[in-house]
Amino acid sequence: MAEDRALTVRALLDSVRAEGRTSLTAPEGKILADAYGIAVPGEELATDVDEAVAHAARFEGPVVMKIVSPDILHKTDAGGVIVGVEGATDVRAAFCEIVKNAREYAPGARIEGVQVQELLPSGQEVIVGAVTDPTFGKVVAFGLGGVLVEVLKDVTFRLAPVDADEAASMLDSIRAAEILRGVRGAPAVDRWAVAEQIRRVSQLVTDVPEIAEVDLNPVIATPEGAIAADIRVILAEGAPKKRRTYTREEMLTSMRRLMEPRSVAVIGASNEQGKIGNSVMRNLIDGGFSGEIHPVNPKADDILGRKAYKSVTDVPGEVDVAVFAIPAKFVASALEEVGRKGIPNAVLIPSGFAETGEQALQDEIVEIGERLGVRLLGPNIYGYYSTWQDLCATFCTPYDVKGGVALTSQSGGIGMAILGFARTTKTGVSAIVGLGNKSDLDEDDLLTWFGEDPNTQCIAMHLEDLKDGRAFVEAARATVPKKPVVVLKAGRTAAGAKAAGSHTGALAGDDAVYDDILRQAGVIRAPGLNEMLEYARALPVLPTPQGDNIVIITGAGGSGVLLSDAVTDNGLRLMEIPDDLDASFKAFIPPFGAAGNPVDITGGEPPSTYEATIRLGMEDPRIHALVLGYWHTIVTPPMVFAELTARVVAEFRERGIEKPVVASLAGDVEVEEACQYLFERGVVAYPYTTEKPVEALGAKYRWARAAGLLGGGR
Repeated sequence: MAEDRALTVRALLDSVRAEGRTSLTAPEGKILADAYGIAVPGEELATDVDEAVAHAARFEGPVVMKIVSPDILHKTDAGGVIVGVEGATDVRAAFCEIVKNAREYAPGARIEGVQVQELLPSGQEVIVGAVTDPTFGKVVAFGLGGVLVEVLKDVTFRLAPVDADEAASMLDSIRAAEILRGVRGAPAVDRWAVAEQIRRVSQLVTDVPEIAEVDLNPVIATPEGAIAADIRVILAEGAPKKRRTYTREEMLTSMRRLMEPRSVAVIGASNEQGKIGNSVMRNLIDGGFSGEIHPVNPKADDILGRKAYKSVTDVPGEVDVAVFAIPAKFVASALEEVGRKGIPNAVLIPSGFAETGEQALQDEIVEIGERLGVRLLGPNIYGYYSTWQDLCATFCTPYDVKGGVALTSQSGGIGMAILGFARTTKTGVSAIVGLGNKSDLDEDDLLTWFGEDPNTQCIAMHLEDLKDGRAFVEAARATVPKKPVVVLKAGRTAAGAKAAGSHTGALAGDDAVYDDILRQAGVIRAPGLNEMLEYARALPVLPTPQGDNIVIITGAGGSGVLLSDAVTDNGLRLMEIPDDLDASFKAFIPPFGAAGNPVDITGGEPPSTYEATIRLGMEDPRIHALVLGYWHTIVTPPMVFAELTARVVAEFRERGIEKPVVASLAGDVEVEEACQYLFERGVVAYPYTTEKPVEALGAKYRWARAAGLLGGGR
């Protein structure tokens, strides 16, 4: 059956291509729909009015009549659609009007006839479609349909193909999901039938990659089924360029030698202060790298007390990494020597490649790297830091605070912001890596490595684009079950698909697709740079929650309200406090305080009240996470609050009871020191804000759900 289907589809597409067309007519679209079991209404092609009358009579009721022309893509715009036609007289009149409108709209258009289609019953209009995204390839879409689809833009996307469960999940991923379940007495639609339309379209575009766009709009969804009233199919004009790919083992092998090198050569090393080659050498030496450091410069015998070599081929023994600190025009010839030497990694600091319009120069070095087996990091980067190896292969400020956060950036400026943040907040890092132009090595290589790296607990990535979205998703899916991945995707306002031939294509803007597919991959998307850095700092500190019940304990009613809002805004759930637990909290707070959730202990309470309520929150197994709101008073000073909170959390940790605890501290400047104290002891705390601590908690919950560590998706 699959073979017969393939032959049918191939014959159809060959005939369309032979006519020089890239869009299918409605009858041709029905052939594809029938081949893939995509439900469409009964229809016939009428080439004259008598055929139209005969076809309409067979459908025994009102019909829809549509122009059929390979040259008219948007039939409604051409006045080529009339709905609810019944009776021979009206059918004749509609046929003539449609043809007349089409000829006036496009005088040179070829008109093959008029499609006579049975009129579907009223129901909920939705859209099912697919597009070829430049980053992610085949992507399937679902949302509210009909004439308002591009106004409402209530659409969700997934990588194609999707299975039945993923297709069904799309119905719950739009803002208007409740409509599909039935509102105000209206019955729910047949969810299985709608999901099947999604699944079958996704299979069609996967099996037939030359299909660029598919639109089923509208699909009429009713309690009895889901039928596509119209199908539009557009073919791609050319095959996409294939990217060189590497196996997971190949990635890990080269990345291990990059991130854990035993020997580094610096091409363009210099004794002259102010030169990039001098800065790289000084950072490597002063940073304490214990491996071999080989300066390469044809005009020097000695650089910073180390023997210099005329060529990298003269360096004795094996070299793991060659760091380039020479002008762009000399890189290609030096890279040839690196390849001949058998060095597996080249770190290309120089600018002057594709980012300045020199695409040919970049293509040349990519070709050399592929031919000689050299993986390229860059060009146009600040270098990289691998702190656990005491490796600072960069011309920028050194950094050596070891920790569990791996940070990457496509931009040098963002890289230095990462560096400053890490230093200010005392965030230990396992690596900071610049990616620049991403001529070769990119995020999926780094994700694959950091996912296996025992020194890395959390990965945060700034990116402007992805070269291969599917490879990134594959790497993310392998990594997320083990550790969180945070992404800051720049360019949310970038224009989407240009001159799209379908509603789906027009809706598939860059950011809309990125947002849904990054979520599908389990990635935590940060809305801004500060959030990315704060998530990266906080996530390794917070234990994984064991359930959804969150309790707020606050010394200020106003903070409690704002913290409650933040909990809701981050997709979290405030626990409904059972009577016995409510009574237990009331035993510790004054009569004018308030139990419930938030638990308001009031601002004038001594440290003992804070401690007793926090202890109760940690002890009760029904509570899964605590949000603390502290108000600075002389009765309970900031550091007193910080010390007692850290002590209680540590005590329970020693007993094997770990829960995420976040805190918002309102007060004078002393709360800043208190927050730093808490952060260093496993409590994520921020001064002057109720939003940030809960956002960090929300990020932890999103990762826990994506990693399958919490039941139910939110």
